[in-house]
Amino acid sequence: MKLKDQHIFVTGGADGIGRAVVQDAADAGAKVSFCDLNIEKGKAYEADLKSAGHRAFFVQGNVGSVEQMQNVHAAITKEFGEVVGLVNNAGRNAYYDPVEMTEAEWEDFMNVDFKSIWVTAKLCLPAMRKAKKGAIVNISSIHARMSYPNYFPYAAAKSGILGLTRNLALDEGKHGIRVNAVLPGFTLTPMVEDYFVKNPEKRSEALAVQPMGRMAQPIEIAKVITFLLSDDASFVNGADWIIDGGLSGRFA
Repeated sequence: MKLKDQHIFVTGGADGIGRAVVQDAADAGAKVSFCDLNIEKGKAYEADLKSAGHRAFFVQGNVGSVEQMQNVHAAITKEFGEVVGLVNNAGRNAYYDPVEMTEAEWEDFMNVDFKSIWVTAKLCLPAMRKAKKGAIVNISSIHARMSYPNYFPYAAAKSGILGLTRNLALDEGKHGIRVNAVLPGFTLTPMVEDYFVKNPEKRSEALAVQPMGRMAQPIEIAKVITFLLSDDASFVNGADWIIDGGLSGRFA
């Protein structure tokens, strides 16, 4: 098993890509902890994983709050020991006009989609440095490379994640820690499905430009993340992994 007995922590792990990452890491033998805002969904998923024989631990937490993430980190390390693999998945969409968006809305969004990447890394890195081993995977998006009107805060955050990932890779490589980014394309998560329900014309538009004629399933993203967390990717560091079925090639 690729992740046998390793403690993997996933933010936003109760739904979407994060949920698939939790499942795939557990299937690979990991002890998996995860946080999410939705306590009902998180607890139910934890119970499902345990009933299937997996080692899983859920803690409610908002990645946009430093204090809450400190509490989450304390709880998960008490349960499973220090984190060996961190997956920064939690985030949300934002549609704003650049003039109409307020500073408070900007700060709230960036706390969740960008600052949280640094906060969770800062919590996990000391133990990884001490162990001379660790892997961090930050979830960015193809919107770091291409985007839509009124999507600027999301694109800005996801672009920032790429810069943060590269510098963490440079800083932490000497400690035996690898840091990589994953850039999913259109992936059929509940958040994306909700967007398509509200904007049905966007579904057909999205499908029309897909080179493979379909969108990704969350597990297809998770499989790459499990690889990056594992020793199979032992010399992969500071890389941006685009998983979009070839879509970005249309805009190169």
